[in-house]
Amino acid sequence: MLVRRLDDIRGTDDEVDDGQWVSTRFVLRRDGMGHSFHETFIRPGESLHMQYLNHFETVYCIDGEGEIEDLTEGGIWHISPGTLYALTDHQEHILRAFDDGLRLVCAFTPALVGPETHDERGSYPLLDDDGSVRRA
Repeated sequence: MLVRRLDDIRGTDDEVDDGQWVSTRFVLRRDGMGHSFHETFIRPGESLHMQYLNHFETVYCIDGEGEIEDLTEGGIWHISPGTLYALTDHQEHILRAFDDGLRLVCAFTPALVGPETHDERGSYPLLDDDGSVRRA
């Protein structure tokens, strides 16, 4: 059984801050669950252009307001506490955080290793267990 607390992860290598967001990574590939599970805070006013080419992501909003725009299939949806969205087909999207930012819980499949940040396409690379980029 895993039991982890937010305060135990803050300030460790399992908390990744890229300036626009902070991702606290509770469950990672090393835990053997087949997915990773994160709490992510998108800072107020940020607009993130992303497309997860190597992962599927499910996101649940627990605090704040914003919107997600699907650039692949079209549509814009308001995000507020109680809203879930899932990127089922690697959709290119823009996530916007409004005045107070967005606090989200996220699950990724396959599981992240831990140090991932977005590349120039707004995607996470596939990493080997040692953190190096996995080659095809």
